[in-house]
Formats: sequence, structure tokens, C-alpha cells
Amino acid sequence: MSRTIHSMAVSLVTSVAVVTLLGCVPSGGNESGSDREVPFDVLITGARVIDGTGNPWFRADVGIRGDVIAEVGSLSGRDATRTIEARDRIVSPGFIDMMGQSSLVLITDPRSAESKLRQGITTYLSGEGGSPAPQNAETQSSPLVIDGETVRWNTYAEYFAIMERFGVPINVVHNVGLTQVRRVVLGERDVQPTTAQLEEMKALVRQAMEDGAVGTSTSLIYPPAVYARTEELIELTRVAGEYGGVYFTHMRNESHAVLDAIQEAITIGESAGVPVHIYHLKAAGQDNWPLMADSLALIDSARAEGMDVTADIYPYIRNGIGLNSFLHPRHYAEGTDAFLATLSDPEVRSQLRAEVEGTSDWENWYRHVGMDWNNVLIVAAPEAVDPNVINRSIIGAAEVLGTDPWNAFFNLVQTGGVSVNPKSMNEEQKWQALRADFVMIDTDASPVNPATTASSHPRAFGAFPRVIAKYVREDGVLTLEDAVRRMSSMAAHRLGLYNRGVVAPGMIADLVVFDEEQLEDEADFGADAMRYALGVDYLLVNGTVVIDDGQMMDSRPGRLLKRTGNH
Repeated sequence: MSRTIHSMAVSLVTSVAVVTLLGCVPSGGNESGSDREVPFDVLITGARVIDGTGNPWFRADVGIRGDVIAEVGSLSGRDATRTIEARDRIVSPGFIDMMGQSSLVLITDPRSAESKLRQGITTYLSGEGGSPAPQNAETQSSPLVIDGETVRWNTYAEYFAIMERFGVPINVVHNVGLTQVRRVVLGERDVQPTTAQLEEMKALVRQAMEDGAVGTSTSLIYPPAVYARTEELIELTRVAGEYGGVYFTHMRNESHAVLDAIQEAITIGESAGVPVHIYHLKAAGQDNWPLMADSLALIDSARAEGMDVTADIYPYIRNGIGLNSFLHPRHYAEGTDAFLATLSDPEVRSQLRAEVEGTSDWENWYRHVGMDWNNVLIVAAPEAVDPNVINRSIIGAAEVLGTDPWNAFFNLVQTGGVSVNPKSMNEEQKWQALRADFVMIDTDASPVNPATTASSHPRAFGAFPRVIAKYVREDGVLTLEDAVRRMSSMAAHRLGLYNRGVVAPGMIADLVVFDEEQLEDEADFGADAMRYALGVDYLLVNGTVVIDDGQMMDSRPGRLLKRTGNH
């Protein structure tokens, strides 16, 4: 399989370029004598450079022409259109979010990108089990209207063309969600594909990879993904492997059976011939916290045997899921709407409560929060729900709704679309994960605009600064250089972004300038969940300044970064 990088012009203000990832040879490189006479577009002086490789910081200037780092070194006296005085602040590669959820919001609500950009994030991987493509008439029953324009798509090629037309403020990488593939072919029910249907699903994966997806992805605790058997996932991911893809997964279990889930992920990767990346690795539920050490050891053992397995975490002990996940997924086997209709029956509620309180052979989130509804925080709900339940626990919501906690729970599940932040983890497992060489960082959150959103998990606004503020400065778990490595070059390599993630001549100029003593996550659970992070003074995306001395610029220099190749 040959892989190429297409060289592209700088994308300014409202344009967005589609570029390729694999086998790239960085443009630029060593400067000739004539090049040295050409002014830089941007010159950052007096910086402490953390180059993203894990090396100790060093003092240097960074000169940028177009979208490329042209020189790194002593550049005093050189001409530049724009000079930024770092004054001994850190210059590092822009951070890369290993799972940043939706990309569609970048064109439906462009200001939402600020929640990531103010963290120093310049690139993110979009998608989990779902993905923007493929689509059909059932999964996208109504077209979207954006700035007065009606848009509809079926394939990634069509979706990328729409994104390119509107422009995006940040770089985005996409995978193809196998939940989405399943929905297109099989719908929402608990069914297994026929041979013909499996071939149809494989064709959809192939089309997505041809269009530029970087791999397949799953979220195996949610219907209808939970109904997919391992063999189905192997067959679909094997197609991605023909294009050098990766298998990304929110595993089938993150609690009592997490070791089995990791082994399933490894089996899928081995059988399909692809690397594996595990989203937001965790051991949820107090009884299961000791399993984090075993999980890391299992991954380390697989790596020692030659299997390329990596993972990421978010730096919070509360996760974020749909409230409907607190009920056994088998109840959704005939479709979500059909099941939710049964919740009006008090006898059904009584039976479900007994199951939730009395069984533990499934991903039982009620047990993971200590069987205490006070540990379940509501962060999003549809318009039909009283907005006063937002940022309250289920106990608090019951008071607002004038009922008891269990009926409040069932009422909220029945409305659909309620998101919660359960308190299910401990800090020790975060420390353990961050000491493992193969662990990166994610937000597990879409871009969020506080003006158009009722609430959020604080990770949407603070995950990356929190790694530095808490786990570098406060806890001393990581050095600053290692933290930056995990958030830049390590993530870039996992995604095939070999011309990003390092501060060096010839690399793409995604750069962040910050004071490591001032970088801080301000968002917290509850009313302060949507406060922007502090401390990113300058941010460059593809050589364009998008945060200028702390001020957000109205520009869209982002690119759709896509894998390409033939086989």
C-alpha cells in the first residue's frame, strides 16, 4: 500500500484543506542561504521549547513560514511579519485530543471550538461508536439547515465537502463508527447480520476508509453496538486494516470484566491485523478499582509480545454517559422507543429496580456509584424536562420533580437524551495510568458553546490544562516534558500525523505558547462546568494565530486530516 502526503497551501480564515496523514515527508526542512533572506510570517522569540519528544526543554526561537516551522534556533535579528515575544514561556506542539466526539458542531455552532482551543488543543479525533458517515434516509431522516443552506450527505466524501465549504477553526481526524455502520444496515434491534448484510457493512467501511477515515471505532456498552459479536467487529476492522487503519474502542466493559474486554480488543486487533487504541481506560466501581493495575499489566504484556496497543484517559474521576445506560442493554433489544414506552408501567419499573439493585453480572452503573443516587449528576436533558434538574443529582432532581428518586430516574430515562456524570473512579487509577508509557489524553467531549448549552462535563473545557495543573504541578506524577509528549507527538503518531506533534523544522506549525505556572482548568462539576481554561496565551493552527495574547480570533484555519492510500 502506497501512502502520500499532498502538499497544500495555507488555509486562511474560512478555508479548510483536506490533507493526508500517512508516509508524510515534512515540507520545508533545512534552510538554504536564499531562504534565510525571506522574512518569517511569524517569529516566536525567547521561548523555552518543549519539542514534544520528551526531551528536556531548551531555549530557542521558532520561525514560521506559511503553515510550516521553518527554523528553530537563535533567530534574533531576523525579519518577520509578526513577532511574538514568548518571554521565557513554553512553546510546545499543539495538543491532540484522542477522542473529541462530534465534528458537525464545528459548522453548526463554530464558537464551540473555543472550548478546545483554549485548552491548547489544535487537533482532535472525532467519533466513537457513532460517526458522521455513513448515513442513509433512515439515519438522517431530515436534512440540516446551516446558515440558510440545506445540507445532506451519505458518505464521508460528501460530508468532508460540506465541512470544507463552511470551514473549521481546528484540525479534525475522523474514524468510521461501527455503531453507525450497524444502524445503516441493521437498525437498532438485537439482530445478527446475514452474509449479505455483513458484506454491505464491509462495503460501507471500505468507502469510509477510501474517503479518509483513520480506522474503525466502537462503543460497545450502548445499544445497538452491544449486540455486535466479536467476529463481526473483526470482519469490519479487517477492511480498515487494508488501508493501514487502527481499531479504536470504548470497550464492552470498564468494570468487573474489564480484563475480558481488553482481551477482546486485543483479539480484534490481532485477527484484523491492525493496532488497537482503547478509549478512556478505567476501572469503574470501587470494588473494581484494583483492576486498573491488572489492566495496564495486560496491555503491557501484549505490547511486549509485539501487539501495538495504546490507550488514553481523561483526568477526572467522574465519567459521562447516558442515563439509559443504568438499565441492562438487553431491554433495548427491540429498539429504544419500544422499550421506553414500557416504562409507564409501575410493574415494569418495579422489576427493573430489582434487577438494578440485585444483579452485578453486567455493566451496572448503579453499583459503580456505590448504589447512591447522590453520586449521579445530571448535565444534559431534552427540552421536555424541567431545566432545574440540570447540575443536580438524581436525589436533587427528585425534589425538583416532586417524586421519589427511583421514579425520578425512570421518568428521566423515559424522556430520552439525559446525560449524567457518575462518580465511579479514584485518583490512584489515574496516577497508575499516567505512569504507563502507552497512555495519552482525551476529553471524551464534543466542542461546547456555553451560550447554547445548558451544562457539560468539565473535561470539555479543562482536560488538557488539568493534566499539567494537577498531575504535573500538584501531584508530581508526570514531568512537564512527558505530559506534553503524551498530548502531542505520541498522539500524532497513533493517528498517523507524522508531520505534526513535534517542534522541529519542516513540521506543521500547530503550536501553543503558555506559562506552565498559569495554565489552569477552571471548569468544575455543577454550575462551573463550562468555564474556559486559563493560561494559553497564543495558539497557532497550521501557522495561523487563533489565540492572540489571550484573545480568541475569528478565524477558521483548521483542516480535515485524512488517511489515504491504495491497496
